[in-house]
Amino acid sequence: MRWIHALLLLLFAMTLARPAQAATRVVATVPDLAALAAEIGGEHVQVTALSLPTQDPHFVDARPNLALELSKADLLLVVGLQLEVGWLPALQTGSRNPKILQGAAGYLDCSQFVTLLQVPTQQLSRAMGDIHPGGNPHYLYDPRAVRSVALGIAERLAQVDPAHADAFRANAQDFVGRLDAARVRWEADLAGLKGQPIIAFHNSWPYLADWLGFDLIMHIEPKPGIPPTPAHVSHVLQAAREQGVKVILQEAYFPTTTSQLVADKAGAKLVVLAGGTDFNAGQGWIANMDAQVAALKAGLGG
Repeated sequence: MRWIHALLLLLFAMTLARPAQAATRVVATVPDLAALAAEIGGEHVQVTALSLPTQDPHFVDARPNLALELSKADLLLVVGLQLEVGWLPALQTGSRNPKILQGAAGYLDCSQFVTLLQVPTQQLSRAMGDIHPGGNPHYLYDPRAVRSVALGIAERLAQVDPAHADAFRANAQDFVGRLDAARVRWEADLAGLKGQPIIAFHNSWPYLADWLGFDLIMHIEPKPGIPPTPAHVSHVLQAAREQGVKVILQEAYFPTTTSQLVADKAGAKLVVLAGGTDFNAGQGWIANMDAQVAALKAGLGG
């Protein structure tokens, strides 16, 4: 009995000494991608978002703590299309982590999985405003694009951590199944948007418009990233009245003063949507889109 007891103690000690397999560290530039990575990675990943849904993803402070997060990352997920070009390269350099540099297996530009809109065909200049040469980067407002991105993330996670490849692919299939079911519900709820003329503050919504079939007739910004002038606001207001615009659309991280002014004078409803999933509070991408759809439906009068 003493021999059996000693053997059991030895086996127990060996179990304690065996290091547990560390979770794959995933860092995403925006909370929507972080939420997708958490859904797909499950218990096998540790996920961090470099920005908040209350921040304009074009302009994120490249703080040292963000470089520290990148220094420990096994996989970096980016929106791409130069959305993060103003702040991410400095953080990558500061992280001293070759695994998450462009071209490495630990770097994933998620725009490659999307059918891109508004890809410029003419020569660009700064006078045109904040135009993205690769196409519009705001594809994460479209569940069709999100579906493709989720499957792409699963395959890259399987490459980075092949031991859990089956789990990643199964989680991705579960997610897209729930996403497809939710999309049917959202399209029914927002059928009234089809064909509607809508004015937006910033050029963030072409993918949402393409999915739901509404017509983005104008933006309150005269050019992307350029503050509105009184003359342009007057022009926008005239168009809103002439075309019977019911909804003015913008993200929460932009100031609402001018949009509210146009909405009030045009008899429209200002609909302010979150800039992304509240990942740090535990919200998932589908739950965030549920809230976005509810806000859009309310803007249409229910």
